[in-house]
Amino acid sequence: MPNPLVDLDRFDHAILRILAVEGRVSAVELARRVGLSKSPVQARMKRLEEDGVIAGYRAILDPVKMGLAHVAFVEVRLADTREAALQAFNRAVLTVPEVEQCHMIASRFDYLLKVRTADIADYRRVLAERISALPHVAQTSTYVAMEAVKEAL
Repeated sequence: MPNPLVDLDRFDHAILRILAVEGRVSAVELARRVGLSKSPVQARMKRLEEDGVIAGYRAILDPVKMGLAHVAFVEVRLADTREAALQAFNRAVLTVPEVEQCHMIASRFDYLLKVRTADIADYRRVLAERISALPHVAQTSTYVAMEAVKEAL
């Protein structure tokens, strides 16, 4: 099996650190900040994109300004954890737009969801109509976030 890791040097790491925070920085500015000229920086960026280290570029939205300030974390326990049931749940949860993140967990429950809605009433509707209706869901437990102390953007 080929090694999935990409060999990165200090310049690659510097480029990635800057792009992770400032995805729209110009190649000239990026080159200045990492101590290379523009052409090598552009070549490195192209290689990092082709190797899949840079998976894409996107706008970072402010969910609070979009009316989505309510965050809940939901533990989900499935009634069936055979592979077919897990795959059915995985496919179905992708269709729920309010689920911002979904992680399979090695714990007393099977999945941890991060759910973002307008308010508690909206969350209650999403839980009742969407999350609880996902395939093989046996039980959920909700934890409402009071404040985001640190969130990766």
